[in-house]
Amino acid sequence: MTKEFPQRIHIIGSVGSGKTTLARELSKTFQIPYYELDNVAWIRKEPGDILRTDEEKKEHLQSILQTNSWIIEGIHQEEWVVDSFQQADCILFLDTPYKVRIFRIIKRFMKQKMGIEKAHYQPTFSIFFKMFRWNKRFEQKGKPRFFKQQSDLLNKILVIQHKKDLNNFLQQF
Repeated sequence: MTKEFPQRIHIIGSVGSGKTTLARELSKTFQIPYYELDNVAWIRKEPGDILRTDEEKKEHLQSILQTNSWIIEGIHQEEWVVDSFQQADCILFLDTPYKVRIFRIIKRFMKQKMGIEKAHYQPTFSIFFKMFRWNKRFEQKGKPRFFKQQSDLLNKILVIQHKKDLNNFLQQF
């Protein structure tokens, strides 16, 4: 017996874990709009991005959460994001192996520098090195903090480490 596909999905994971790729694929397959939390946090402007205040972020996110279906993806787990975890039907935690994420960070940077892949930011060496630090910090602090903060939501969290985990999840629908 197949179930109905969740209509409100929150995808979280480190830099290079595959959040955006998965969100795009699920959005296309199930016709659910997806949103990047970075685009909730930042106002994208040609001369340079402007960081929204926490209140502005929360208001913008609330406008998304009020719709019937959404896929939200991002690394963020600050206070302004809490409602999206609580309102999600399903939380997909991408726990891609650390070395795979390192490889993806390098590959993404090279593609962006060659103009093959578009970025919402200027792909500088400064950002490139920050991604390694963000990845390590997420592994050491972000992941444990997430499971501690969301301990009351464990029944709707699915940890995905490998493609087979995702395939097992999708076969239910």
